[in-house]
Amino acid sequence: MAVQSDADIVIIGGGNAALCAAITAAEAGAKVLILEGAPKAYRGGNSRHTRNFRCMHQKPMSVLVDRYDADEYYEDLLKVTGGKTDPELAKLAINASEECQPWMEANGVRFQPSLSGTLSLARTNAFFAGGGKALVNAYYRTAQALGVEVLYEAKVTHLSLEQNRVTAVEFSYQGESHILHPKAVIAASGGFQADTDWLAEAWGPAAKNFLIRGTPYNRGVVLKDLLDQGIQSVGDPTQCHAVAIDGRAPKFDGGIVTRLDCVPFSVVVNKNAERFYDEGEDVWPKRYAIWGRLVAAQPDQIGYVIIDAKSLNLFMPSVFPPIKADSIAELAEKMGIPAEKLESTINEFNAACTDGDFHPTELDGLATQGLTPPKTNWARPITEAPFYGYSLRTGVTFTYLGLKVDKTAQVQGPQGAVENLWAAGEIMAGSILGQGYLAGFGMTIGTVFGRIAGKEAAQYANH
Repeated sequence: MAVQSDADIVIIGGGNAALCAAITAAEAGAKVLILEGAPKAYRGGNSRHTRNFRCMHQKPMSVLVDRYDADEYYEDLLKVTGGKTDPELAKLAINASEECQPWMEANGVRFQPSLSGTLSLARTNAFFAGGGKALVNAYYRTAQALGVEVLYEAKVTHLSLEQNRVTAVEFSYQGESHILHPKAVIAASGGFQADTDWLAEAWGPAAKNFLIRGTPYNRGVVLKDLLDQGIQSVGDPTQCHAVAIDGRAPKFDGGIVTRLDCVPFSVVVNKNAERFYDEGEDVWPKRYAIWGRLVAAQPDQIGYVIIDAKSLNLFMPSVFPPIKADSIAELAEKMGIPAEKLESTINEFNAACTDGDFHPTELDGLATQGLTPPKTNWARPITEAPFYGYSLRTGVTFTYLGLKVDKTAQVQGPQGAVENLWAAGEIMAGSILGQGYLAGFGMTIGTVFGRIAGKEAAQYANH
């Protein structure tokens, strides 16, 4: 495809935030060009791997049941971030999420009722029929029907910033270098997690053992280019959405299926067969995102999950089958951890379990006594053969170091707002996610700020 040189707006990135921006800007009459760094088969960034969208609503709406008001949503966010959030931007994302859901449906996204079990989120999260890939494909169809042009494998290398304005966008495409001079630019090109050297700069050498759950194309090139030119940054480079995933997952792009949901019903140990955290602290949707950092802090950045036969069917099946053994000692040998020590750890845990009623889908208070660390819910002795195990590694979804924006999604430079530059999605999510993660909230941020950025950029370009 020839490079069109007359686009009003250039959008860098091809995921959810970029597409929401493109559709909104095109509907407002702007001529839009998307530069997607990935090949067409991998288009969509991390949005390909998503499943749901966290949505405020005052009453049942679409597939969402009951109500989930703005105050409860904000409280949930404060719990996972420890208060590290920009209240104005956070509340903007939360309040706008209600109107986004019907907008998504109007633009081709289909929803389905949520799954039951440990990830039951029917009240808070709207699940995509066909997952994130279907959402991405729907948005591309809508965007292209509106006349949005898309170039794949178009890698942006530099934005020229002069006197608080972007004057040029440089990129490579089909073996050649190109320069465009659009009226407005929207950066929606994600975090830097796929650049493992940059991760190691932030975290230290341990980061080389991390797996990257998301796209291998989010390398932070545009983010670094803008930060190097004095654009204001937000967020901590060591903070990210990181979960504990199956240690057998690929280095990149394993996606959501590599996550393990068995932790609440297990004992988790490190390579020395020692427990290191309360596996039953809270329901899994509120705690799965802390386990990536917990595992990252362990020797060799690895953990091991141990369950028994009575817990095998309580969680979403894993994409790789668990390691299976008839005894704890045999399981330890198969997993390469000290057998005697694991037997001792499991025996100590079993002795600390108390009698009570077990309720797998809610906090049941079935706790250990006299054990450090404790297990505060779902603590049942691990005694029923066969025994099963998984290895756990830190799986990074996206990083939180990003571009500082205001409530209009406008990027903030050394002299205040950059006149014709907006940002949406993971590249600015660190404004709202200072630490921790809330299931489905990345899609909320991308959708809300993508739409805002598209509207604002189109308004600027049209006038």
